[in-house]
Amino acid sequence: MEASTGEKRVTVFGGTGFLGRAVVARLIAEGARVRVAARHPDNSAQPAGVEAVAADLRDADSVARAVAEADWVVNAVGLYQESRGETFQAIHVEGASTVAAAANRGTAQALVHISGIGADLASESSYVRARAAGEIAVREAFPEATILRPSVLFGPEDSFFNSLARIARLLPVFPLFGDGRTRLQPVYVEDVAAAVARSLSLPEAQGGVYELGGSESYSYRALIELLLRQIGIRRPLLPLPFAVWEAQARLLSLLPRPPITRDQIALMRKDNVVDPELPGFAELGLEPVAVEEILASYIGPDKS
Repeated sequence: MEASTGEKRVTVFGGTGFLGRAVVARLIAEGARVRVAARHPDNSAQPAGVEAVAADLRDADSVARAVAEADWVVNAVGLYQESRGETFQAIHVEGASTVAAAANRGTAQALVHISGIGADLASESSYVRARAAGEIAVREAFPEATILRPSVLFGPEDSFFNSLARIARLLPVFPLFGDGRTRLQPVYVEDVAAAVARSLSLPEAQGGVYELGGSESYSYRALIELLLRQIGIRRPLLPLPFAVWEAQARLLSLLPRPPITRDQIALMRKDNVVDPELPGFAELGLEPVAVEEILASYIGPDKS
């Protein structure tokens, strides 16, 4: 039986990020009382009725204060590129464990942890390995946590299609990773937010692992062709061997914030689609929308 979201007190870590903002909006719409936990809280930037509190995943005391009296907890913190001050280990493993432990010690009845498709301790990607280790750490601290693994997120203000559109407009040709055969299953950010809310309210979802992908999977080449049609320009597609990408990434690694990293290239070597053996949207009673239904609303000849 589904529990009512209304009047539930929910703490959302990462509530100022792309996915986090959608989660917060969804929970508010369903009547929850939401607290956003962030390193630099700004109540003036929050929707009406949302409380922003200071919390750093590397500070257990601040995390404990953020989950105080919460009925539900969501960890939507994501780090996609390491820097001197932030590492995948610190955020996706140690930080995730800190949140789960605090939720377990407190009043939380449910915890949703956002991971990613393909989480694997044996991956050549340090990001993917950290995601897998984070899942294990969360399970150890909060055994009934629900783990959601979305594919690449899209929607207004995304860093996926918007970045690709900028590249398409800037360059005379569009470079592909390898031959462009890597398959992706982009998922609408609002659909993932709905899955978070549903996972919190469904007792049978507790302890489960759900992989969330859009209604269709596409090759990388097909996605670029779709994007080019949407923005109304023609660009030759240029396949580039992964060895070329890796050489570029090694050179660019000397920059403070390189535009591409070896870890990101490792991600593009492997398909990012849901495992048909694992539950997903259908088991949560949800149906994801297609990329084509949403893309035109924020990317086009006059938008980017």
